[in-house]
Amino acid sequence: MLRIRLQRFGTKNEPTFRLVVAESATRRDGRFVELLGHYNPRARGKATELKIDAEKYAAWVKKGAQPTDTAKALLKRAKAAAKA
Repeated sequence: MLRIRLQRFGTKNEPTFRLVVAESATRRDGRFVELLGHYNPRARGKATELKIDAEKYAAWVKKGAQPTDTAKALLKRAKAAAKA
């Protein structure tokens, strides 16, 4: 089963994440099918850096990929930021 989830990058205490489509049985930082966006919770300034390709996200959900709770929350935040 395919999952839309976060893949951790960065150094100790300074994480950055990629939003990817990956097989549910693979490791957290392992092989992925497609990159959908990135998230940097420690970005300088007031807002965190969040870029998600909503069209690709919707296409993968339509194909049957299950997003994690965190992925759903990040997409909701990205849509709210795009409206503002």
